[in-house]
Amino acid sequence: MNYRFLPSKSLQLILVLFCLSFILGMMPASPEEGMYPMSEIEKVDLQKAGLKLSTKEVYNPDGVSLVDALVNLSGCTGSFISDQGLIITNHHCAYGAIARSSTLEKNYLDNGFHANTAEEEIPSPGYTARIIESYQDVSDQVLDAIENITDPLERTKALTAKTKAIADAATNEAESIVADVSEMFAGKTYVLFKYRIIRDVRLVYAPPQSIGNFGGETDNWVWPRHTGDFSLMRAYVAPDGKAVAYAKENVPFKPKKFLKINPNGVEEGDFTFILGYPGRTFRHRPAEYIKYQQDYMMPFVANTYQYAIKTMQDLSAGDKAKKLTFASRIKGLANTMKNYQGKLKGLKKINLVAQKFEEEKQLQKFIEADPKLKQQYGEVFTSIHRIYDEINSTAKADLWVRQINSFSPSFSLASFVLNYTEEMQKPDAERRAAFQEKNLKQTMAQLQNLKSNYNADFEKAMLTKMLLDASKFKQSSRVAAVDYLLEGNGISPEVTFAEFIDKYVTASKIMQKEYFESLLTKKPEEILGSGDQLFSFASKIKLQSQSSEKATQINEGKLNKLYGELVDVKILWKKTNFIPDANSTLRLTYGYVKGYNPADAVYYEPFTSIDGVIEKGNTGEEDFVVPDKLRTLYRKKDFGKYVSSRTKKLPIALLYNMDTTGGNSGSPILDAYGNLIGVNFDRAYEATINDFAWNESYSRSIGVDIRYVLWVLDKFSGAENILKEIGVN
Repeated sequence: MNYRFLPSKSLQLILVLFCLSFILGMMPASPEEGMYPMSEIEKVDLQKAGLKLSTKEVYNPDGVSLVDALVNLSGCTGSFISDQGLIITNHHCAYGAIARSSTLEKNYLDNGFHANTAEEEIPSPGYTARIIESYQDVSDQVLDAIENITDPLERTKALTAKTKAIADAATNEAESIVADVSEMFAGKTYVLFKYRIIRDVRLVYAPPQSIGNFGGETDNWVWPRHTGDFSLMRAYVAPDGKAVAYAKENVPFKPKKFLKINPNGVEEGDFTFILGYPGRTFRHRPAEYIKYQQDYMMPFVANTYQYAIKTMQDLSAGDKAKKLTFASRIKGLANTMKNYQGKLKGLKKINLVAQKFEEEKQLQKFIEADPKLKQQYGEVFTSIHRIYDEINSTAKADLWVRQINSFSPSFSLASFVLNYTEEMQKPDAERRAAFQEKNLKQTMAQLQNLKSNYNADFEKAMLTKMLLDASKFKQSSRVAAVDYLLEGNGISPEVTFAEFIDKYVTASKIMQKEYFESLLTKKPEEILGSGDQLFSFASKIKLQSQSSEKATQINEGKLNKLYGELVDVKILWKKTNFIPDANSTLRLTYGYVKGYNPADAVYYEPFTSIDGVIEKGNTGEEDFVVPDKLRTLYRKKDFGKYVSSRTKKLPIALLYNMDTTGGNSGSPILDAYGNLIGVNFDRAYEATINDFAWNESYSRSIGVDIRYVLWVLDKFSGAENILKEIGVN
């Protein structure tokens, strides 16, 4: 198939005009929907919506603005709230750092953490902060590199190579600048983002999880919420300002801008906006993509994660040490699991797949009514359908192969050994990034973390489940390594898999330092010739993974072109506004503090109060433990100056109709004057399908009210040093 069909000059002109009008000149379809790139906010009438600042005060590429206070914090968002690099983010974003620093003697998860001095702040290895420096449209460079490539695999490779080359050329490690090229519209627009990176991030404050994680998984993705989901971290750099890993002589980073706090908060109906790094949305994807997510991706992941969580909970029952070991992983898996369950429920409730197919049916009629459009776009949906038929036929095996590493550390290490010994035979520049000399230290450190948290019982339970699951896949979606174990074996799969796991997995010496390091000195053929079935199994998985990855690249090459064509023709058809899907780049969304009706005869107000904390705490449920000190403060009505002027209660969480998704965790919620009034941490259960569809009637996001944050710091923790630093005392 020719992937670079050139339309007539007249059609080209129409497309150019529409693209300029609708992609580069977007205006909001409604006053709430949209995750707007910074390049577009001057085209949005934010003042009419309620903003009391100029757009230049929000984002100014030639000067200092609110954007300079934002950080991408290892996949979450954070914001500077002092000139000493103090960052506010979510408790669940700092959860890994809190859990890794916790011991039975110093259990910061349960008891909280407060550094009274800089010396007491705890290094958080693995955490980085990135601050946006600039952006540049590089679409022409990227598209020129793939213009004449018709082979889909080569197209994907060329696209990857070009975007990497552009990013590498813009990266300047000596000046602590890293760069990424982000795809805004699939197959159409690409933007180069430069970031200042900070590699020394330390934990400053975390409330006990009975505040920071109040409600646990019971309340996760649910409103009403009563969770104080916030923590404080600090960014450090070398004395010369360069980004370096933790060192005692490092000094606090001085941001260009930090957010001022509005201790009075906001009330119902007030204008608010959020700046942050939302992960990924898929609102411009076709029906076939949504159907794949609904039928394969989300059920597989949700079911696997649910089993893993239950297994870890059972294994750690009554064992505090194991609970600490599993805590961070359970939280991460549970967050994704419940999110997917909510999405599945939402997709089916509004029947989004059917809606998408009907929309595409109407679009097809529009295309066929115009001979030129029919020639250009007539086969778009047929081609997409054909590709997804192929993707769906092997979906379960592909998903299984991608997940197995996550749940079997022994297999993961065996796979690493095979890849390492193979990559080491290549010149350094030709190796995959993880195996290049400059990255090996970090790669090995990640492996050490894998070994330090190893639990043989968990691995055995997960491998048994996954092997049994794979043994039931249909013929077109078989896992060759699993079939190899069963081949010619008259014993039941349960017994066969148990014998394999006991003999070659949990009994393997691969977790032992000396043995593991000895393997790294060998060649792949030596390892495979040893007769160790763990490596034979890993080798077969590797081959299938490579085959799956190649097929994925081919399909991505085809779909990338088709998605671009789909955007083109939808612009011509709808004559309406298009906002690029979120892609982990900095975005603005705005709206209002607002309740909603999730079901018939049910209305939820947009604020919760401390009364609800006590009410839930009185149920006696494990997820609703209330600290004794908080109860005492409540009985005394010691809420200080942090009560709502309207309700006369201490607010806990607030609800708003802004457009958020994953990655917006930790995003600052700002008032009309750009002051901090809360920290975003979640969406309502009905809004988990925001990634695929947004609707003002049910799309609500949730944040912790700044008044509760300040009350916890002040009355609960007595963190006077922090309150003084942020100018609230």
